[in-house]
Amino acid sequence: MKLYSILILRKDADKAKVLTSHFDLSSFGFFQRGSVQEFMNFSATTIAERTQAGQRQSVESENNVAHVYAHPQGVSGMIISDKDYPSRVAFSLLNKIMDEFLVKFPTDVWKKATTLDYPELAEYLRKYQDPQQADTIMKVQKELDETTAILHKTIDSVLQRGEKLDSLVDRSEALSSQSKMFYKTAKKTNSCCVVM
Repeated sequence: MKLYSILILRKDADKAKVLTSHFDLSSFGFFQRGSVQEFMNFSATTIAERTQAGQRQSVESENNVAHVYAHPQGVSGMIISDKDYPSRVAFSLLNKIMDEFLVKFPTDVWKKATTLDYPELAEYLRKYQDPQQADTIMKVQKELDETTAILHKTIDSVLQRGEKLDSLVDRSEALSSQSKMFYKTAKKTNSCCVVM
């Protein structure tokens, strides 16, 4: 699970423009990073131009997914990740980023700007690399999964102990019947000889 980039774009009529972005391209080769970033910017503008206001969508391309939220005010947020990254976490992060962005930069500011400095994107990109740590629902789900696994192990060990107890009871019943037989045989044997 990997987040590659977070972008915020402005949509004017049919054209979209990147206002601010942050990338983590460390998983790509050093000489590929420029081309990858250029391709992600191109993909982001194309997807933002084709996404209606108020719409959320995920667009897959090879091993990557672009999660986009076109806010009704005309600004779009986009996260590009690998296919394994959970879309629910991506969209909750987009909601958070868009809300904070619109509070920090009022409409008249971002509509006139060509680029904006929004350093919080770098922190979000770092923090949300592990969705289980960043998202409380996923954290709780992970803890539930771990607890379930422990319970399964405990139940298995109890069942194994139960099987061992059952075999001990069977053996003790067999031993009990054998000891009764021995007692009866010993009594018969001893009854024939009377000691005076």
